[in-house]
Amino acid sequence: MRFDLLIKNARICDGSGGPSFTGSVAVRDGQIVAVGDVSGDAAEAIDADGLVLSPGFIDPHTHYDAQLVWDGLAEPALEHGVTTIVPGNCSLSLAPLRAEHRELLGATFRKIEEMPKNAFDAGLTWNWETFGEYVATIRGELGINVAPLVGHSLLRLWVMGEEARKRPATDAELAAMQEALAECLRDGAIGMSGSWVDIDHENMPVPARLAEPRELDALCATLGEHGAILQIVPEFWDPDLLCARIDIMADLSRKHDITVTFSPLFDSNSAPDLVDIAHERIRLQTAFGARVVPQMQTRPIDLSFDLTAPMSTFATLPTWWATTLLPHEEKLVKLRDPDHREKLKAEIENFMMPIGLDIDFADAFIKRPGANTGHLVGRRVGDIAQERGVHLAEAIIDIALDDDLQTSFGLEALGHSRTEKIARFLADPLIGIGAGDGGAHVTNFSTYGDTGYLFSHYVRELGAMSVEQAVHKLTYDVARIWGIKDRGLVKPGYAADLVLFDPATIDRGPEIAVDDLPAPGFRFIRRAEGVREVFVNGQRAYHADTGYTDNRTGAVVPQAA
Repeated sequence: MRFDLLIKNARICDGSGGPSFTGSVAVRDGQIVAVGDVSGDAAEAIDADGLVLSPGFIDPHTHYDAQLVWDGLAEPALEHGVTTIVPGNCSLSLAPLRAEHRELLGATFRKIEEMPKNAFDAGLTWNWETFGEYVATIRGELGINVAPLVGHSLLRLWVMGEEARKRPATDAELAAMQEALAECLRDGAIGMSGSWVDIDHENMPVPARLAEPRELDALCATLGEHGAILQIVPEFWDPDLLCARIDIMADLSRKHDITVTFSPLFDSNSAPDLVDIAHERIRLQTAFGARVVPQMQTRPIDLSFDLTAPMSTFATLPTWWATTLLPHEEKLVKLRDPDHREKLKAEIENFMMPIGLDIDFADAFIKRPGANTGHLVGRRVGDIAQERGVHLAEAIIDIALDDDLQTSFGLEALGHSRTEKIARFLADPLIGIGAGDGGAHVTNFSTYGDTGYLFSHYVRELGAMSVEQAVHKLTYDVARIWGIKDRGLVKPGYAADLVLFDPATIDRGPEIAVDDLPAPGFRFIRRAEGVREVFVNGQRAYHADTGYTDNRTGAVVPQAA
């Protein structure tokens, strides 16, 4: 028997969570056809001695909706072993969308997901309105699999127009939303996303937040009819509010026989018992038949900021936020004004970051210098301020002014201060891995590295889970939760989405700035380490030595029946 691909002598972690074993995997026509002791000829044979062969990782929380229009590889996802992504989270997708609402959605997307306007505008063709038309736009150029969600805010905007931002839906509008949702599900969406917390570019609630309970209930009834999933963002920083939302999600799950996943479940320094409290509520609701699955990210949060535009770092600093909104020349004048600088200094002294993150601007460091600040790369702002004998805020402002505001500052390792505790929850079968935000916040921080960090920190350093368990959490566990068909296992009949990685070196690589946007500008990404080869539907998509290939074998993946 002749195969297209034969991977031999691999340590196979098949995604089930069971013990790994040494063997071979044969691929033909994009599918796995044999596993174990395999004999036969192949067009290509790979000796994987010393490497783990696993199913492709599945990333259930991304915002690659826009990037997929100009980059069907969703770089850098593939090099981290991710072969399937779920875009359209947090009530925001790019369809269905009428032409007159493109700028409104673009402004909202850019505010919440922190995407550069010039890149967003330059990279989008906007040659679609319906969800099916959007899927058709991206399908032909995909090098990675996509399992998209449709955003609740988009459904409201599609049916109600601008009124979606102002009021609840009427009975007729609600019925029209159900019909629109059903059409999106038929055209490739695997579920619907919502939000109870997000605000748009005008600091108004996103349309999904104006839905009455009966609206969400009706839309969940439609999801149940199609075996689809609901993703939603709750008040994840407050234990009481979060538990109340878990109860609502559990009721929807039981009533409509759907899975509800929420993101993120975040270890908060301001509420150190939050994860324990939420986990207990999930455990109780699961015992009563609900399917409510939280998503935890594995990596710490590393922020970046500059003074060119408003960023999440300034969300609770109104004077800083307002200053970054100003036109460039006016901003320069304000930043040099002594009275205005006094206001900026006072805000930093009384700073408190939401969701319990500990941020000390003294620990900020020069991350991406401009033309005149290269000698400061890596240095702490607190040390520079002390040397210069100036206030911390003045040091930040002066360094930025030296390079016409082009200097980027970094804040490392925020959150995840209790990694041993987090390890226990990451290994828990009631908790999923996700909430990574790939494709979003690209000029603020790199959103990739969860997969490598899971293996390097929680498997190798802490020994909190085995390689087999980690693979399971990134593959079949996600496919099962999300209802993604024929993926997540190394098993005959399953799609040949495969990853070869070195278990001794797999890690998140360094964060770097790259100039690869469809308009002038940069974004932060993390390269991967230890991932050797990645195959999507049987074709090589990435090799550590040669990078990305020209193969475009990605698909819009179907739901499980």
